[in-house]
Amino acid sequence: MIGKDYVKMAMVTNDGRANKRIINKLNSEKYDVGGVLNGCLGLSGEAGETLDMIKKWVFHEKELDVEHLKKELGDVMWYMAMICHSMGFDLDEILQMNIEKLRARYPQGFDVARANNREEGDV
Repeated sequence: MIGKDYVKMAMVTNDGRANKRIINKLNSEKYDVGGVLNGCLGLSGEAGETLDMIKKWVFHEKELDVEHLKKELGDVMWYMAMICHSMGFDLDEILQMNIEKLRARYPQGFDVARANNREEGDV
């Protein structure tokens, strides 16, 4: 398949209204949509940097710079905090909700069978 043919066929599923949706969302939401977008994009970038460090450590036999890893994890947390702030979420509440979810999912600690057979709706 030729790339331009792929683009033509694939873009049938794109209605071209992304900018309009962003503007509508910016004008109608009680949330800081710009902060959410910045946070999500930044989180993705920092997670990618963290993953790249781990990949090189495991598969390229590069020594792991633990202090650098800590800094990257701090950057990940900064973007998590930004998303929470932009949505009006309490980070403490998010952390507590996560622990409660994990306790319900794995009451006796991690279990491979439970991990592979989660109930519907278990997010």
